[in-house]
Amino acid sequence: MTTAAFTTPRYSFLMKLLVAALLVTMGDIFFYQGILDGAGGGIFAAVWTAGAFVTQRSIWRDKRALAALFMAMLFAGAQIIDPSFLTWILFWCAISMAILLPSTAAFDDGWRWFQRLMFHAINQYVRPFTDWTKLRSANRRGHRRSLLSAWRILVLPVIGSGIFLLLFAQANPLISKFVDSISLPSLGSDLHLRLLTWALIFAAVWASLRPQVARHLYSTFDGTGDVRIAGVSVMSVTISLFAFNLLFAVQNISDIAFLWAGQGLPDGVTFAEYAHSGAYPLIATALLAGLFVLVTLRPGSATANAPWIRRLVVMWIVQNIFLVASSILRTLDYIEVYSLTQLRIAALAWMGLVAIGLALVCIRIFLMRRASWLINSNLAAALLLLTGYSFVDTGATAAHWNVGHAREVGGKGVSLDLCYLHQLGPSALLALITLEQSDQPLDPMFRQRVKDVRQDIMAKMIIRSNNGYWTYREAERLKTARILLKGDGMDRVSRSSISCDGLVTASEAPNVTPGNGGEKILRPEISAGTQGDLPPAGAGAWHNGALTKELEQ
Repeated sequence: MTTAAFTTPRYSFLMKLLVAALLVTMGDIFFYQGILDGAGGGIFAAVWTAGAFVTQRSIWRDKRALAALFMAMLFAGAQIIDPSFLTWILFWCAISMAILLPSTAAFDDGWRWFQRLMFHAINQYVRPFTDWTKLRSANRRGHRRSLLSAWRILVLPVIGSGIFLLLFAQANPLISKFVDSISLPSLGSDLHLRLLTWALIFAAVWASLRPQVARHLYSTFDGTGDVRIAGVSVMSVTISLFAFNLLFAVQNISDIAFLWAGQGLPDGVTFAEYAHSGAYPLIATALLAGLFVLVTLRPGSATANAPWIRRLVVMWIVQNIFLVASSILRTLDYIEVYSLTQLRIAALAWMGLVAIGLALVCIRIFLMRRASWLINSNLAAALLLLTGYSFVDTGATAAHWNVGHAREVGGKGVSLDLCYLHQLGPSALLALITLEQSDQPLDPMFRQRVKDVRQDIMAKMIIRSNNGYWTYREAERLKTARILLKGDGMDRVSRSSISCDGLVTASEAPNVTPGNGGEKILRPEISAGTQGDLPPAGAGAWHNGALTKELEQ
């Protein structure tokens, strides 16, 4: 059969159907059965991307679509490293744009693409039904393209591959274990859930293999020329900008004095209160300022063309950017006094985006750009930030910073919040090991608490790994931890221990420890009020009997 035969509509449809069936099978294995939990979603996304590339020939001739497909593969890789809801959303947007771009004349703007993606998201659950209706109509008109005849092509490869797979399973323990772990659909009570999973996966995949582009879109807000708004005139805007500049100058001068120059604060106001209280209101102020400029100084309007107003706007935008910088400094100072969290990292990133947005507003006025330019520029900045977020573990960043700046190790911060590190889970593992093995003269009780939290996190990671959960980041973390601890670092015993908040908790499992001969010797319980030295122990769920048993297996 010639290569040209595979480009006919019949075989193109068949190829798409095979890719969809493959992805539904993989989705059942990874999502429903939970085999290779964790990285399975990334592998599924990578195969989905490859399937779109193979079946959508229009992508091959469109550089924009190829770029979007590359981003989709990049986000699929991010899910293999460390899956998250963010990386999945970014992947879906990238692969959806890749299959929709060849049907558009040019990349217009983010608002119109938002509408296209929303239409695509809704249409994916309608497309299989419309295609089925079209197929039945074609059959009734006599243009029958029987799938039965097409399947004859697949008899040899399917049966042959099945035979070789069974033979390899006999010779390769890894393949044998994988085949044994796959379960076929049963007629049990969960069959309807499994069928629903298949249907949802098929709908999402099929819409990307046979896309339909929205034709009727709402046009983008132009944002140029004069607009009639009550109270808005050249004079009113000029006076407003004079007043706003004066108010912002007062605020910025106080920030220069208290934040940047380090002068003393008024009586009754602590530095932490000053640093924390103003950060978010000032960001809201900057956003309102940007909105004011967008509405009242539209490119091509009389206000935007007035020389004095343009100078006042530049001055005000600069003051707003300085205001955002002061908000960032307030947050950093607050972190220095207290601690770093994932939410505060996100807040700092958001503040940076606000500053970039304000600068773009100013550039837009001078370059007389349309609203679409401003939307696309802000989206590009946001995409760059979110792509970085997909590959950076902010939890690990917070954990290492808090460990390095905690009061217990001579830092200027507050006492280390071990409960927060416990909440971070695997992200905090290496930071806890660093602290546990630190040469600093740590309090024995505190060092024991660090060990307890670290053991609990590591125990859960080991159990998840034994149960088939795997991601590149977690596997590397566990490997590095075992190297640093020169083993698994686990005391395979169940005793009373100190929880992350310093409270002594009683063990739920028998209180035992290995003797010299390997036998298990009972140890006396430690009362809840004991404050003396404690024997090595694990924390929290580590003392659950079932957890201990599962680890020992």
